[in-house]
Amino acid sequence: MEEPVSQSDSMPTRMVLICFLSLVMLMSILGNLLVMVAVCKDRQLRKIKTNYFIVSLAFADLLVSVLVMPFGAIELVHQHWIYGETFCLVRTSLDVLLTTASILNLCCIALDRYYAICCQPLVYRNKMTPMRVALMIGGCWVIPTFISFLPIMQGWNSIGIDHVIEERRHSEGSNSTSCVFMVNKPYALTCSVVAFYIPLVLMVLAYQRIYVTARAHALQISMLQRAGGAGGSSPGPSGVAAGSSSDSADHQRNHRMRTETKAAKTLCIIMGCFCLCWAPFFITNVVDPFIDYTVPDKLWAACLWLGYINSMLNPILYAFLNKSFRRAFLIILCCGRSRYRRPSILGPRAPRTATQITSSTHVLRACWGCHGDVNIPES
Repeated sequence: MEEPVSQSDSMPTRMVLICFLSLVMLMSILGNLLVMVAVCKDRQLRKIKTNYFIVSLAFADLLVSVLVMPFGAIELVHQHWIYGETFCLVRTSLDVLLTTASILNLCCIALDRYYAICCQPLVYRNKMTPMRVALMIGGCWVIPTFISFLPIMQGWNSIGIDHVIEERRHSEGSNSTSCVFMVNKPYALTCSVVAFYIPLVLMVLAYQRIYVTARAHALQISMLQRAGGAGGSSPGPSGVAAGSSSDSADHQRNHRMRTETKAAKTLCIIMGCFCLCWAPFFITNVVDPFIDYTVPDKLWAACLWLGYINSMLNPILYAFLNKSFRRAFLIILCCGRSRYRRPSILGPRAPRTATQITSSTHVLRACWGCHGDVNIPES
């Protein structure tokens, strides 16, 4: 793994690069900061355990955009490192620590949703206690230190490749300096497995089970609604009753298909963005030591910043698509206007049918509520 050092570019290209990098950093800072403020100010959001993982994720991504991206952008634009060798190691350690913490928080969110949707409510409450949530969040921050500050400051990542690093450091001429970070094969494999491949496998398994479970619940709900519609139909002319029953069945079937399609799209977007952003970097990170470090610098830069873009996308995927978060954002941005506040729980409520308050309905709506709709409290 190596910090990118690009060749000299024309002024228009450099201006476009500056604008793009500035936009990524600005959107990442504002989005993640807004998520953290929303949870701090909204009491209802603080009641949902998943949101503590989302706050931890937002904090990691915020630190990436404040402590890591700016220095990488300066080096990418000016094409040399101006902060010294020691700070190069510190910045690289922060890079590995914070990006790994972000990925592990994504994994914890997937596991939390798996227990909430695929297990019984009592099992979820027993497994996801406040202490366990705190331990999981702590693990997201402690585990990355063993593949970041500890090995990098001790130089374990460069054992056996010191001569390659020196050659790369002086390849641009004696008057230029660069923040060269290269890794040997053991470190590349260990870092990539811990920071990406294990979380990736867990997320794929969790979201696959979530989708299968939600689809089964959607089928149960459809059957309950058809049974309820048939039992509750009023007597009348046989032709009218048959036509009404047929229309109701078609409507329920179409609604279930739309629900399943929305679920598939939501989960595909989540996993697709994660893989698209981080897979190129970690594939390159593993391959590069085995091909004598011949990956071009510009490809390294593209893969690295594609991973950074994930810190900008996470607030959109895990918060902005959620109705409860959107309401909190509107209250913050519109200075607390009452039109965006939740109605009082003592106010009038629309009557709910029996099928709407079944556990199957609750589980299904909770699934979509986590990533694409509103988080539904237990009835």
